[in-house]
Amino acid sequence: MKKNQIYCLLASIGFAIKTNAVEDSATLTVAINGIQNQQGQVCLRIYEDERGFPLAKSSEIKIQCTKITGNYLKQQFTGLKKGNYAVAVIDDQNGDTELNRDFLGIPEEGFGISNNPTVSVKTGVPKFEQASFSLTHNQTIEIEMKYSLDP
Repeated sequence: MKKNQIYCLLASIGFAIKTNAVEDSATLTVAINGIQNQQGQVCLRIYEDERGFPLAKSSEIKIQCTKITGNYLKQQFTGLKKGNYAVAVIDDQNGDTELNRDFLGIPEEGFGISNNPTVSVKTGVPKFEQASFSLTHNQTIEIEMKYSLDP
């Protein structure tokens, strides 16, 4: 095999690998509505399974905190492999990147969950299955912030 043929072969293999990597990943855009506070930050966590969802800081696959500048925020996450995900959001007013709760476990800061499930004393903390969605291509999900439990 000549040098030119080897270079062409290597270049085509590299292109094929890069193309497959791009095709196997997607961008998730999370649009958050109803932010009530005008200071602090909104922290988004992406989970790929039920392990730790939605409260654990150590089991998310991506986290991003963004300074609040209005009642609406849009955040993009690129390079996610295609699969099932769930997103948890907090209106972090004290900068600790955690959802602060009272002694009964009731949130003291705003929060949101993908698929906007009911969160009440009766339903408890949403399960991954209730909040998960399939990411198969670039897509946008919308999350409504809550500042109290649902009735």
